[in-house]
Amino acid sequence: MDLATIIGLLLAWGALLVSLIMEGGDVRTLINIPAALLVLGGTFGAAIISFRMNQIMEIPGIMRQAFSEPTLDAGEVIRFLVKLAERARREGLLVLEDECKKIRDPFMQKGVRLAIDGTDQELIREILTTEIHFLQSRHRVGESIFTTLGGFAPTLGIIGTVMGLVHMLANLSDPSKMGPLIAGAFIATLYGVSSANLIFLPLANKLKARSTQEVLIREVMVEGILAIQSGDNPRIVDEKLKAYLAPRLRVGLPQSGNLRSSLR
Repeated sequence: MDLATIIGLLLAWGALLVSLIMEGGDVRTLINIPAALLVLGGTFGAAIISFRMNQIMEIPGIMRQAFSEPTLDAGEVIRFLVKLAERARREGLLVLEDECKKIRDPFMQKGVRLAIDGTDQELIREILTTEIHFLQSRHRVGESIFTTLGGFAPTLGIIGTVMGLVHMLANLSDPSKMGPLIAGAFIATLYGVSSANLIFLPLANKLKARSTQEVLIREVMVEGILAIQSGDNPRIVDEKLKAYLAPRLRVGLPQSGNLRSSLR
């Protein structure tokens, strides 16, 4: 599990509830089933209109990505590619055939396979770059779903508030009910704004960051595989790939022995 996502959600919602309690409020006053039904039901309904049904059905899987740790680390990938470069330079490119069968990541396995088969470097780059392009396209769908949810939720909250105020104005004959009705009306806005800014938009940002990191790792793989096929010195491969990392991340990269669990 990704602790940053979990801690962030707990801290955000905890701050909201604690501030309410510190002001002397009652948490039970925030419970309004009709408002929740309108905001959440309306928000997801609007999202269903905006996307294809098969994309909506992928929401649980997309959320799992936001709550799970990344399966690949750039440092591990670099170490693994340098190890392959050392072996290829020492024993020849064909010796990587056995290593290729053990690689778990399909993208890297495909790239290494193409390199072993002697495929032209420009064609390898084109094939792998196309895969990265469509990977980004798939990721953008997930991001846009949660961005869309974050855009609709506050609007549905305002609609709920307006409906509540209309209901209140229709019952002016009983002034004693005005207070609870007004409070209930604004609960819908609270639901819409809080769900957008404390759930949907943060998850969209998390997915965007994850996508950016995965694309970076895929680009490292492409450059490493092409360098290996060219027969570059392993040290040159190492320095070339480290250029993709921030300077602070280039120091103390994981040893190659730690790579096999994630790449194999």
